[in-house]
Amino acid sequence: MSDAGSRPTLEAVAARAGVSRATVSRVVNGGDGVREPLVQRVRRAVEELGYVPNQAARSLVTKRHDAVAVVIAEPETRIFADPFFALQLRGISKELTAHDNQLVLLLTEGRDDHARVARYLAGGHVDGALVFSLHLDDPLPGLIEGAGVPTVFGGRPGWSGGSNSAVYVDCDNRGGAEEAVRHLVALGRTRIAHITGPLDQTSAADRLQGYRDVMGEGDPRLVAAGDFTPAGGERAMGELLDRCPDVDAVFAANDLTALGALRVLGERGRRVPEDVAVIGFDDVLPVAGQSEPALTTVRQDIEEMGRLMARLLLSTLTRGGSASGAPAGVVLPTTLIRRATA
Repeated sequence: MSDAGSRPTLEAVAARAGVSRATVSRVVNGGDGVREPLVQRVRRAVEELGYVPNQAARSLVTKRHDAVAVVIAEPETRIFADPFFALQLRGISKELTAHDNQLVLLLTEGRDDHARVARYLAGGHVDGALVFSLHLDDPLPGLIEGAGVPTVFGGRPGWSGGSNSAVYVDCDNRGGAEEAVRHLVALGRTRIAHITGPLDQTSAADRLQGYRDVMGEGDPRLVAAGDFTPAGGERAMGELLDRCPDVDAVFAANDLTALGALRVLGERGRRVPEDVAVIGFDDVLPVAGQSEPALTTVRQDIEEMGRLMARLLLSTLTRGGSASGAPAGVVLPTTLIRRATA
C-alpha cells in the first residue's frame, strides 16, 4: 500500500498531461474555461496515475462539500424498527451516490438534539439538508431556516416555525385513504373503523381526513389513536373491539399498525377478511407481503420519494442554493394494492 507521500499530486498529473497545474485544478474541480482536448488529456492522466482530488482543496474552489445531511426527527428505536425509513434512505442514497455526494445522517433522539443539528448545519459541513418525519410543534424547520442551508422536506408542511414556501415531497395521503375506505364500502362493510397515526404529523392527519371524506363524522368510537407502530395497532384494535364489537372493517394508518391490528383480531377469534376486513398504508413489502393473510394496502413509492427529495435539493444546489424555479411541493400518486385482507 502506498503512503501519503507516494500519492500522485496535481503537479504529477500536469506533467503527465503536458499542461499547467492551474489547468489540472480547473478540470478536476469542475471549473470552466478549459478546451475539450485539454480536458480529455487531464482526465486520461488522472486515470492513469490514480489521482484522487483533495476534498478540502476542492471545496475551496467550488464552494461545495458534496455532502448532504439527512435529518430524521424520530428516535433511533423508531427509525431502525420501521422499514419505511430504510426505503426512503435507500432512495436518497442512490440519488446522492449517482451525483458523487455523501450522505450524512443526523438523528434527533429528543428536543435537546435540535440545537446540535442546527449548529452542525450552520457550520458549513454540508451543502444542504433533507428533513422528514417532522411533527407539528417541531422547532427544527425554523432552526434549519436560520442555519441558512437549502432544504427539502419529506411530507406536507404544517409544522410551526417554518417557511410557507418550503420545498417538499409527499404522497397523496388523503386520496389514498379515500380509495381504501371506498373499497371497504364497496365490499359491503358498514362499521368501518380507522386506526390513526400520530396526529401531530401531516401524513396521519391527511389519512384521517381521507377516511372522514368517505365516512363523514360518523361514530367517533370507530376512530382509535395509533402511533405508526405494531404495538400502537394492537392497543388501538383492542380498544375498538371492546367498544364496538360489531366493527367489520379497519383502515389502518400504515402497514405496521395493520400488522398489530391483525394480531389482535386473530387473538380475539375474528377471521380476516370474513369477519373484519383490514387495509393498511405504505405497501412496505416485508410487512404487507408477509403478513398472514397478505395485507391489502395503499402503495406509496417510498424509495422514489427519497430519490425525488435528493433530486430537488441537488437541482437547487446547481442553481447556487436558490429555490427559485423549484416546485414548492411535489405530491406523488398512490395505488390500492388488493391482497387477501380486504
